[in-house]
Amino acid sequence: MQADLGDLQAFLAVARAGGFREGARLAGTSPSGLSEAVRRLEARLGVRLLHRTTRSVLPTEAGARLLDRLGPALGEVEAAMDVVNLFRDRPAGTLRLNVPVSAARLVLPRIVPPFLAAYPDIQLEIIAEDSFVDVLAAGCDAGIRYDERLEGDMIAVPIGPRVQRFATAAAPAYLRHHGQPQHPRDLLGHACLRGRFASGAMIVWEFEREGEVVRVNPTGPLLVSVGAATDLAVDAAIAGTGIITLFEDWLRPYLDSGALEPVLEPWWQSFSGPFLYYPGRRLVPAPLRAFIDFIKATAG
Repeated sequence: MQADLGDLQAFLAVARAGGFREGARLAGTSPSGLSEAVRRLEARLGVRLLHRTTRSVLPTEAGARLLDRLGPALGEVEAAMDVVNLFRDRPAGTLRLNVPVSAARLVLPRIVPPFLAAYPDIQLEIIAEDSFVDVLAAGCDAGIRYDERLEGDMIAVPIGPRVQRFATAAAPAYLRHHGQPQHPRDLLGHACLRGRFASGAMIVWEFEREGEVVRVNPTGPLLVSVGAATDLAVDAAIAGTGIITLFEDWLRPYLDSGALEPVLEPWWQSFSGPFLYYPGRRLVPAPLRAFIDFIKATAG
């Protein structure tokens, strides 16, 4: 049974995006064109692949099974076609990266503009989210994550600063009114601005000094989704609502301006920087190879 490659790609785009409109936006086509392609594919296969409602589009059981096999398979087709890139003067094509919001904000701004200037025939697509995903199944070529969240079969390349710190801070007005904590456990008596991952897991605040590690779960008036609403927590901290813990680089402009003051600075914990990671079981597409070579050449 044969199916048109374009129709398969249309189904993949809709299923991944959860809708025809969003799928069309990401694929650079029209919702009606995707809808027609999916109907054509379903007619050819003789099964319904998508449940369509006014609110959502979800794969049927048959669609889900096709999706599981189709993503990696089409990735291999694209990789095979990409071989011709080796014969071009300059690599071309689309490079899709799945990254946490922190990397999009703190790591990529120093890399993306000069990379795109060096490779004008490459289009870079950044998908920023803080849940760990299978980059191939998500239609991405590579991702950025920290080492504790990397799978064993991935190839990892250092990207960005190799050492980072978490910083804890509060507005001067808050500290004048509530006092300066002297030990991490003092935070249990303060208003703290917390973050929660998409999985529902709360972020534990961890501190370290002279080999002693202290973990606390403080409470407070504001809880935000990690990444998407982090700037709201920062604004609330600046307004004096409570104490925040976040990447030092994220808070640094406000610390330097005096809008925030350091809290428990001797206890700020360092951790290793992020990695660009990609599956080692497939041919590396030319745009990704160019990106890898670029970050290696500009490291440091």
